[in-house]
Amino acid sequence: MKPYRIGTRGSPLALAQASETRARLMAAHELPEEAFEIVVLSTKGDRVTDRPLSEIGGKGLFTEEIEEQLSDGRLDLAVHSSKDMPTVLPDGLGLVAFLEREDVRDAFIGRTAQRLEDLPHNAVVGSSSLRRQALIRRLRPDISVITFRGQVETRLRKLGEGQADATLLAHAGLKRLGNTDVITELLDPESFPPALGQGAICIEARINDERTAELLAPINHPATQAALLCERAFLGALDGSCRTPIAGLATLAGSQLSFYGMILTPDGTVWHDIRTEGPVSDASVLGAEAGADVRGRAGSSFFDSWV
Repeated sequence: MKPYRIGTRGSPLALAQASETRARLMAAHELPEEAFEIVVLSTKGDRVTDRPLSEIGGKGLFTEEIEEQLSDGRLDLAVHSSKDMPTVLPDGLGLVAFLEREDVRDAFIGRTAQRLEDLPHNAVVGSSSLRRQALIRRLRPDISVITFRGQVETRLRKLGEGQADATLLAHAGLKRLGNTDVITELLDPESFPPALGQGAICIEARINDERTAELLAPINHPATQAALLCERAFLGALDGSCRTPIAGLATLAGSQLSFYGMILTPDGTVWHDIRTEGPVSDASVLGAEAGADVRGRAGSSFFDSWV
């Protein structure tokens, strides 16, 4: 049988996520490694690293080349970090499975202080995320935030070279890379809410491909899927690109889902948040209504700063 072709970016983290997906599929179906081929593709987001993502296009920068091959059948499935995915996907493609979510928290990696709150006055923090930049400025207006782009190893190297006093990375990614020893603080998701989708690996496939859907069904984690349906609906009701500081998290307790979401101005001086809960079966509705609520309260002028 021709092997299933799994598309992925080529970063160490992306490869670790693709390998985890392959291992879960092998175990679920008792198939050998040869039944799956990991296909590494370069995306524009990987190639252009000298500018902020907000200046070169947003989330789709990490998926366009992969989705092109998925759409035309050269790939059977693609493995992504959920937080990198646009809310609108190409026609015929969908997120058909989610692996069980890892820790959602942001990790603080300090060079001159162990904790964010202990950084010296006018310290410099490097981050490529507008959400993290806005949340840092919200908590510590005195801090200077500079753009750190590149893979995890690149950002840690820049920090080691003294280009900043600290940086922030996703705890989940550091765990998957076996690199948690660099962490000096894990940030509380209540005061420093994560990116929507953070910590969750999603699998994209053609919607009408029943063979691949059957392959993926055993490794899908329903609780993670419900949480992500809510979070992505919140994104969809707003902007949901890399040009926008949006944060939030959906959690499940039995058949109930709780969601906390926040939108901020890039300078962190103004924000609107919301808490809501309801049945898991209404996950998408809860997220969409939460997004519409904060958008209405913020008013149209709030979003001028997002352009």
